[in-house]
Amino acid sequence: MSDKLNQRKKGTYIDLFSGCGGFSLGLGNAGWEGLFAIEKDSMAFSTFKHNLIDGAHAHFNWPTWLPKQETTIQDLLENHLEQLSALKGQVDLIAGGPPCQGFSLAGRRNAKDPRNKLSDEYIKMVEIVSPKYLLLENVRGFNASFKPAEGKKARKPHSMIVKNKLEKLGYKVFTDFLCCADFGVPQKRTRFIMIGIKKELVKSDFKNPFEILANTKRDFLIDKKLPLRHVKVSDAIGDLLVSENGLAYHSGNEVSGFKEINYTQPEKQSKYLRVIRKNAGKKKPNSLRLARHKDTTIQKFIRIQQICKPGVSLSDAMRLEIGTKKQAITVLNANEPSKTLTTLPDDLLHYSEPRILTVREMARIQSFPDDFDILGKYTTGGERRTQECPRYTQVGNAVPPLLAEALGLLLTKI
Repeated sequence: MSDKLNQRKKGTYIDLFSGCGGFSLGLGNAGWEGLFAIEKDSMAFSTFKHNLIDGAHAHFNWPTWLPKQETTIQDLLENHLEQLSALKGQVDLIAGGPPCQGFSLAGRRNAKDPRNKLSDEYIKMVEIVSPKYLLLENVRGFNASFKPAEGKKARKPHSMIVKNKLEKLGYKVFTDFLCCADFGVPQKRTRFIMIGIKKELVKSDFKNPFEILANTKRDFLIDKKLPLRHVKVSDAIGDLLVSENGLAYHSGNEVSGFKEINYTQPEKQSKYLRVIRKNAGKKKPNSLRLARHKDTTIQKFIRIQQICKPGVSLSDAMRLEIGTKKQAITVLNANEPSKTLTTLPDDLLHYSEPRILTVREMARIQSFPDDFDILGKYTTGGERRTQECPRYTQVGNAVPPLLAEALGLLLTKI
């Protein structure tokens, strides 16, 4: 353990299951200093490293014993147990959002999904490092009971199992659901949040952290110069219209290549856009590549935009008319926050143009700033879908940085 780390006045944190870095970006903006982050996917880690270790948002004092590359908690526990044990009592916070596919109410909930067990690795890290605080983010389904097998009792929500284990390790645990739109994120994304605090830090006059958060949320928005009302989608991505910016070639030629939005920063900007563009200068954000839609697909999108109610998923009758079996297709409502983004880019259609969103538009809706570059493949398919984390997946899975920042600031007030 270096003297530099011991002398820090700022809180030090470790980010587990970091993905492309939404949680870390928010914590860094809240004044926290990172020690290291663990992410198993090479593409997601390349985005993380580019921005948060080497780039403009760097705030990590990475230990020499840990390579700056993708890895798993299991590998960390197997290969660096001695170094981890030396961190006991030296780290203020462990943050993380264990993979949530097995818990998601929008997907196939599966109590036996092996990814559900990753929260056990989170708990093992907590036991070894013993930080003052814990932050755990997950989907709403993390706190829902699994449907029981025939003739058997319902399984406990996984959140209760995790909470009980953390309490045995000496933490007072608080939980709640938070809507990201309440913290300036232009998205109605509701997430389950668990906050753990070492019991010896919880005094008799201690307030529930979620009550503090509710009472300071307005101050957070004012301090960030964000609107006090929910941010609507058009205020987040209205400057990225193809009709306003025109097109540029991203790669290849006119026939076979991809096109991208030829972005020009508008003179007039929404409050939200001023926050997102704050450090970007005149620079064009990356990940503006447009999907190559077939003419038939474009016509289908136009018809969907004609018959749907913006912000509401297509009904069974509408899906029958369009000729799709896809369960979730929604056209964005320009005057409201977006529905929850997923890792599937064709779940949401643009509010006025017959296309899916670009990665940058999704990043804007997640509250990533324009100077945060997303790297890697754009999409992947087939068997690789469960093995790779391309750009759309990285952004769809991320913790919105504005929510993470609000949580990071909250812990400094406790």
